[in-house]
Order: sequence, then structure tokens, then C-alpha cells
Amino acid sequence: MHGNLICGVDEAGRGPLAGPVYAAAVILGPEFNTEGLRDSKKLSESKRYFLAEQIKRNALAWTIGICNADEIDELNIHQATLLAMQRAIKALNIHTSIKIMVDGLFCPQVDFSCEPIVRGDDKVAEISAASIIAKTERDLKMIEIDKAYPAYQFKKHKGYPTKLHIEMIKSHGLCEHHRKSFSPIKEMLAL
Repeated sequence: MHGNLICGVDEAGRGPLAGPVYAAAVILGPEFNTEGLRDSKKLSESKRYFLAEQIKRNALAWTIGICNADEIDELNIHQATLLAMQRAIKALNIHTSIKIMVDGLFCPQVDFSCEPIVRGDDKVAEISAASIIAKTERDLKMIEIDKAYPAYQFKKHKGYPTKLHIEMIKSHGLCEHHRKSFSPIKEMLAL
């Protein structure tokens, strides 16, 4: 890979009560058609999956970093998110000069120049691409978890604190994918 490439980094899954947090690192490269790329939350589910396939097929590189529920409980969600980002960047296995641009206020500790950009997922195509990859890959993981734990209906709410999810926790208790350090779950455990 040639120098002066931008690597966008973003996460998905900070807010849920269950499941891992995912981070993606994406290098689109100068030939990539960035039309349609934007913050994954502003795209329909079908558009997200369509763009994710385009990114996977045509980007110079893309990787995922993950922190599971136990790591989130151990570290806290902020540190776990930074660790997932660090894992995604390391997985690129790049030894040339690249510039990392991260959505948000904080950068993970990495050996590259790194710049945090607030609302970067709507401003920088590489971060938008990372947002799309992180979100779609995490959603696919939650659908997989749903197959092992169908009672929780994870494929519907993806672990987010919806009314349905809270009702399922009250009915069935917790599973290994729940984040026991998160307030709503801590409050339920205290009852």
C-alpha cells in the first residue's frame, strides 16, 4: 500500500445492554466510489448491507475489532471501545504511513497519526464506511447470538435497551452476553 492513505475507524454497539462492541477500520483508497456513504444510522438496513458488500469488495482493506460483554464489564464501555478500535487497526497489519481518522472525541493508542473527528461518520467517507461495516457486522453477530438464545429476541432489538428487551430480561434473567455493569441491568440485579 502506498503512503498518505486515510483509515477511517468507527464503532457500533456502545449503547446496548447485551452483545459485543464492534469497531471497524477501513481504507477505501483513491479509486473507491464514495457515493452514498454516510453515517450508518442514517441509512436503511437494506442500504447498509448493500454498501457493506461494496466496501468489502472494493476497499483496499477493512478489518473488525471486538470486545465482548465480559471485557466491557471489566474495562468499562469507553475503554472497551478504544480497545476494539485498537484491535481493528492492528488487524490491518500495515507498516506504511497511514492517517487514522476516528469518529468521536478519542483516539485509541496506535503507532500511527490519529485524529478524532466529531460526527466524522457524516464528514469523512472512510469513517462512514467504518460505521457501516461495524454496524452490519455487529448486527449479523447479534442475529447469530439470537439463534443460541432465541428467548431474548436479539435479532429484533440487537441488544439495545428496548421495552421488549427489558421484558425478556425480566422473564428469562441474564445470559452470558449481557453487560452486567450497565445501569438497567445493575438495577435489576439489585432487586
